[in-house]
Amino acid sequence: MAVLEKLTSQDAIALENKYGAHNYHPLPVVLSRGEGVFMWDAEDKKYYDFLSAYSAVNQGHCHPRIINAMMEQAKTLTLTSRAFYNDVLGVFEKYATSYFGFDKLLPMNTGAEAVETAIKICRKWAYEKKGIAEEKAQIIVCENNFHGRTTTIISFSNDEDARKNFGPYTPGFIKIPYDNTEALEKALKENTNIAGFLVEPIQGEAGVYVPSEGYLTKAKALCKEHGVLFIADEIQTGIARTGKLLAVDHENVKPDMLILGKAISGGVYPVSAVLANDDVMGVIKPGQHGSTFGGNPVAAVVAMEALEVVKDEGLAKNAETLGTLFRSELQKYIDNSTIVKLVRGKGLLNAIVINDSEDSSTAWDICMSLKENGLLAKPTHGNIIRFAPPLVMTEEQLHDCISIITKTLKEFEK
Repeated sequence: MAVLEKLTSQDAIALENKYGAHNYHPLPVVLSRGEGVFMWDAEDKKYYDFLSAYSAVNQGHCHPRIINAMMEQAKTLTLTSRAFYNDVLGVFEKYATSYFGFDKLLPMNTGAEAVETAIKICRKWAYEKKGIAEEKAQIIVCENNFHGRTTTIISFSNDEDARKNFGPYTPGFIKIPYDNTEALEKALKENTNIAGFLVEPIQGEAGVYVPSEGYLTKAKALCKEHGVLFIADEIQTGIARTGKLLAVDHENVKPDMLILGKAISGGVYPVSAVLANDDVMGVIKPGQHGSTFGGNPVAAVVAMEALEVVKDEGLAKNAETLGTLFRSELQKYIDNSTIVKLVRGKGLLNAIVINDSEDSSTAWDICMSLKENGLLAKPTHGNIIRFAPPLVMTEEQLHDCISIITKTLKEFEK
């Protein structure tokens, strides 16, 4: 078989099942092309994308400006490692620190790598700047978090599928309920070895849980009061997804450390980053952290163009406007629905909760029907369906999608 031979959907699925590790449970659709808010399968059926590669493709599939930037740089220089300087990384670091308002940037490739980076910086800062005894630093995290699937990260997850049989687990984390500043204050008061508070401004993988208004503001104030780093994981919520550049911007909160990934490259190339000011980032010295591919020239160019697209095309404002419309129109349907309990979200990061148990197949079955009707979405946590289209969507397209969603839901009404 030629490497680039065109496959049927059935053939492609069979190949993955036979030769690939079974660490995902994809919807049975084989995608071969994408443009803007649309994707096409191997048989050329067209779909609206309502997942955006878990909010990595905020700028739309194969955005021509981002693709062209990548191709031009790829013709010149792709990788040097960090053993040498290259003529693009510094430009990107200056651009991104100005864009987000920090002194320094540490580039990596994936979201989980960026979270691991933030954990290392936080601990080192605690020992060298805060004076916590070595090996004693604790980081507060929230229940139902999702920060990745590395060994350290699953150590503070309460998703048993992610944890079971992967121990022993890494110590040094304290779990508290999400959206609960009383629990945060209690943990801070009871333990003098707290180095940081790692939090998602909106819990995406958990089912798009939006915290109470003022939660982030109060949490940041508590962290400042106790000399603890406020670390915002904006890998999924950042880059205009929630109607602001960052989800913390809804409350004008400035994190001590900002973690970015996914849409910082428009889904074109693996790019992630941790941003912080000099007093925090300064603890990292040569040889103490790095990545062969982190900060490579292609990544740097792609990320700059992806961020320019967000600004030039007003994607945050579009997400805010369309998100409000989406929730309003879905609520009209839900008011008379027996199959959907509620819709929630911010910007174009939204979810509906299906009126069935978490261990039922209803949400999956609805997503299968949505696929048949030309829209791709995926369940999370059993009875929740996340809806997150590319931010380049138009109002006309969104109305079309709302029609598809409500038509599909009607098929499941009791």
